[in-house]
Amino acid sequence: MADTTSLPLGWEVCVVLRFFLLDQNKGKYLIVEDALEKEKCFHEMKLEWGFDEFIHLKQFNDTCNGYLVDDTCVFGAEVFVTKETISSGKGQCFSMITDAHSSKHVWKIENFSKLNAQSYDSEVFEAGGQKWKLILYPKYEDHVCLFLKLEEVTPTSNVRAERTLRILDQVDAKHIFKKSITPFTASSTTWGWRYFVSSSDFYNPVFGYLVQDVCLVEAKVTVYGIPGPM
Repeated sequence: MADTTSLPLGWEVCVVLRFFLLDQNKGKYLIVEDALEKEKCFHEMKLEWGFDEFIHLKQFNDTCNGYLVDDTCVFGAEVFVTKETISSGKGQCFSMITDAHSSKHVWKIENFSKLNAQSYDSEVFEAGGQKWKLILYPKYEDHVCLFLKLEEVTPTSNVRAERTLRILDQVDAKHIFKKSITPFTASSTTWGWRYFVSSSDFYNPVFGYLVQDVCLVEAKVTVYGIPGPM
């Protein structure tokens, strides 16, 4: 969102996004969108949305693909607004927690190779006075996906938390992890990474992510801010 100065307190804009990258050789576009077709909700604590792995740099730089020609590339975006809302009632202020403590939770997933459902949820755990759970997609576009969800929300929920998600290397302790600070709200309860680790790396015994068909997933959550009445 480029300019929010004219928007009222409590604004929220939900959209469906598609991004484009022009193949200048063929005059066609590479289209990148959320395969789960989820709305992206913009609000005062979340002004940016996108993809952390839009295109591999090697593929982008390969002139045969036509994405970079004469040191020039062409990007585009399609934005379809699905909903605009304004929260009613009193506004909120955001209270930062100066002595925030981190909480860890380890989820042991057995018989991993036999998982056939689209997604699986961990048990609920507590961190920073909030309840959370992990969501894992074992087979999404040849990747393992990992998300953290705020389990109990209200219309005014606004929890700013740092999340570090790991799949533990049970052999050499060279864990794969991703980390980010994110606002969890009633409209954005779940955050994570669609392409957390490729299936080829995950099942490769060299990396130790799957040992005796057991996977260990760790979440480290630190809550830095919670809403309070104005």
